[in-house]
Amino acid sequence: MKKLKIQYVEALNKSDAQSASDVLENIKEFNAIDVVNWPTEYSYRPESIFYIARSSDSLFIKFKVTETNLRAIYSTDQDPVYEDSCVEFFCKMPDRNSYMNFEFNCIGTCIATTRKGRDIEVVPFSSGQLEKIQRFSSLGHQTFSQKEGFFNWELTVKIPFIILGIDPNNLPEKLLGNFYKCADGTTSPHFVSWSSISTETPDFHRPEYFGKLNF
Repeated sequence: MKKLKIQYVEALNKSDAQSASDVLENIKEFNAIDVVNWPTEYSYRPESIFYIARSSDSLFIKFKVTETNLRAIYSTDQDPVYEDSCVEFFCKMPDRNSYMNFEFNCIGTCIATTRKGRDIEVVPFSSGQLEKIQRFSSLGHQTFSQKEGFFNWELTVKIPFIILGIDPNNLPEKLLGNFYKCADGTTSPHFVSWSSISTETPDFHRPEYFGKLNF
C-alpha cells in the first residue's frame, strides 16, 4: 500500500488557500500523480504533482499540473467538474464504511460528497460546507471552453478537519485516500492516480485501493 506523511507546518496556521500556495511549495516535498491504470484506452498522462500538509485545524493540498488541453466550463459547485481539467482527493477514516470525494476543476469549482460507493448512499455537501472549502487557482475563477496548447496551472485548497469529520484536537493516526487527475470531457481524456487501481475500466470510486496518509 502506498504511503505518505502529512506533516504539520506551523506557518499554515495563519494561511488561507492563497497564502498557503507559497508555504506548501517551500516544504520541498511533493508526490506525483503518475499511475496510468488503463493504458490501452487512456494512455495520456499529464505531469501532475501535489504537496500536502496540515495546520492545527485544516488540511492543505496544492496541485501543480502541466497538460496539453485545458477546459473549465463549470462554475457552480456540484456541477460535473470531472469533465473539465480536474484534480481530485478522495479520503476516508479507516474505521468508517463511507468515504469523501473532493473534485476540483482548474478554476476551483468543487464537487464534494460523502458516499459508500460510486452510486451508493451519496450525500452531497451542503452549500454551507462547500463555502468552508477554500480554493485558490492560478487561472482565476472565470470559465472558458477547451483550449489547445501547452498549459501550466496550480490549485491550492484548504479543507477544515471538521469537514472531514475529524476532531482537530484528537487527530487519527492516519487517513486512507487517493489523488487523481482526469478530464473526461476533453479531447484528451485521462484517468491518472497517485495510488494504483486494479480494475478493468476507469473507476476512482474504489476505496480498497486507497493509500495511507499518515499524520
